[in-house]
Amino acid sequence: MATVELWTFRTRSVLGMDITGFTVEAIDGKIGKVDEATQEAGGSYVVVDTGPWIFGKKVLLPAGVIQDVDLDTETVFVNRTKDEIKSAPEFDEKRYREEDYRNEVGGYYGPGGRGYREPDVR
Repeated sequence: MATVELWTFRTRSVLGMDITGFTVEAIDGKIGKVDEATQEAGGSYVVVDTGPWIFGKKVLLPAGVIQDVDLDTETVFVNRTKDEIKSAPEFDEKRYREEDYRNEVGGYYGPGGRGYREPDVR
């Protein structure tokens, strides 16, 4: 997965939609709700409020880790496990829009990173 692909939605159903508030499901269960989502070309991401799962912390997920979005149930399905998400670089409220921080997160979720997983091709 190239860097730009990591930050690009793989599902077209989300394009033009506001997914704020949608439930987010990892491979092995619910992780929280979408707090913020962007649809920047080659720079899309979602910020997930994990609620009590990680003691009220947030996580930044590149759009490319989103496998599917069910608009009827308002659920975002992520192609990562809870542990992979929990082990990602800590969310930085001040830096999450900066390129350095995105590179750090991208290094974790991208090829060769500890949180990398081949996309599930349907």
